Amino acid sequence: MTPLRAKSTLPVLFSIIVIDLIGFGIVLPVLPFYADLYGASGFVLGILFTCHAAMQAIFAPIWGRVADRIGRRPVMLCTIAGTGVSLVILGTADSLTQLFVGRLFTGVFAANISVATAYISDVTEEGERTRWMGMVGASFGVGFLIGPAIGGFLAPYGYGVPMLTAAGFAAVNFVYAAFVLREPERRRETAEESTDRFRILAHPAVRDLCLTYFLYSFAVAQLETIFAYFMKDSFGYDARGVAMILVLMAFVMMTIQGGAIRPMVARFGEKKLMLVGVALMCLAFTAIPWPGTVPILLLPLILASVGRAISQPSMLGLVSFEGTDATKGALLGAFHSSASAARVLGPLAAGALYDLARPAPFLLAAGLTATAVVVALRIPGPPADQRR
Repeated sequence: MTPLRAKSTLPVLFSIIVIDLIGFGIVLPVLPFYADLYGASGFVLGILFTCHAAMQAIFAPIWGRVADRIGRRPVMLCTIAGTGVSLVILGTADSLTQLFVGRLFTGVFAANISVATAYISDVTEEGERTRWMGMVGASFGVGFLIGPAIGGFLAPYGYGVPMLTAAGFAAVNFVYAAFVLREPERRRETAEESTDRFRILAHPAVRDLCLTYFLYSFAVAQLETIFAYFMKDSFGYDARGVAMILVLMAFVMMTIQGGAIRPMVARFGEKKLMLVGVALMCLAFTAIPWPGTVPILLLPLILASVGRAISQPSMLGLVSFEGTDATKGALLGAFHSSASAARVLGPLAAGALYDLARPAPFLLAAGLTATAVVVALRIPGPPADQRR
């Protein structure tokens, strides 16, 4: 396939990613209530989140190597089909054990995002690659906006119904991809892809960026893991109510990242936005455990969403200014690996702390984001001639 023809399949690829992420988003507001149905404590819920993240972290590079060997298209088809089967296991679960089996397999097959980004890298020029990678972030926004809304709407009909609906999305996605997705031409391996990630961390600015992202991601995991239990125990919310709040938060983030972030970066710069965003999250996490009504609680939740919306892309932007063309791939790999580690460890801490005291995970998140601000102060801003 010529590069031009391969590039023409990018809209198809993004539609596949969006459908995939809508299916994933459907599960988010429902899974905690599903686990609670079988008596899961906060710590057990944390393990349920961790096993998915751990499998995703383990299998992302494995799927990448398999895709390098046999092609992107067959791996995408395999992982989409595997996701569908995993969601059927979740949707028909009649025990906590079966929920764990389903989550382990969804983690294994959710690692296909790394294959999708490799596809994008294969068919785009370096100068336009950042724009297309940004579309992956937009795809997450769409998936996390529409998916939880569907999941919350279906939850009253049984917690297995949203899972089976997500499996149906995966089945449609598989048929669609089988007919329209084409195999791209692979580019040759460069020094960028073979550089040792651990050597990258010897650079102080890169090390501080990775540490900041780890602390940030660990803090976010506290909210994502235990939020449904918190709303159920504090306000009697069900899956539908939790889903509506998640949709609101996703809408705030998507609105900012979809249009406002670029002029904000141009005016204030990545470092200031990163510091302000993480500081806003610290304030929000400190306030979340205490409101007695949901309308008041929405204020810190929206504040946290604003903080996430401006801090995460700013951190990614700062990373892109570090290193050279030959080391950028390894640098980004180390950066995202720090978040992967936080998503594995964070839910365990969130669940264990919630069982001890309801405010504890949020106060930990506040402490982590405060520490992240201190670390981030050491990070240099981008050179003036490289500002976006």
